[in-house]
Amino acid sequence: MSDEAVCVGVISGSYGVKGELRIKSFCATPEDIETYSPLSDESGTRQFSLALIRPIKNGFSARIADVATKEDADALRGVQLFAHRDQLPSLPDDEFYHADLIGLDVFDTGGVQLGRVKTVQNHGADDLLELQLSGTSTTTFLPFTKAAVPTVDLAAGRLIADPPDGILPQAKD
Repeated sequence: MSDEAVCVGVISGSYGVKGELRIKSFCATPEDIETYSPLSDESGTRQFSLALIRPIKNGFSARIADVATKEDADALRGVQLFAHRDQLPSLPDDEFYHADLIGLDVFDTGGVQLGRVKTVQNHGADDLLELQLSGTSTTTFLPFTKAAVPTVDLAAGRLIADPPDGILPQAKD
């Protein structure tokens, strides 16, 4: 878990030929990404002051200082954009930043460890937790809903899951 930075978006390439960039925002309110500037790359060594220009398909067109050409913009493709945690709004008790969930141990309602959260994914509906199952290289997806994950305890580094039938592989006799 990162205590200092949270990934709030990614540069997905150039937009046009005048140095504009395509930005994909991971924020609940997508345009809020601009308010968290300056953003940094994953290492924290490069800073980006982001100015959104207009919404485009799958994100925004934006400008960053010192990016003047299509080639400059293309060179930044794939750079993840991070904001310092203290720049981000406080969340209600039942909402979590994805970065806080990754790495949490997952236990069933009987206290048996099922695995660890490997990634958090969203393919258009609810969030899915990808679990690395204990003692195996197998992963499975668990819906991140109140019914399937009734308890998230960030302080203890764990969550309690009540997986729907069919989510976990069956033990072999």
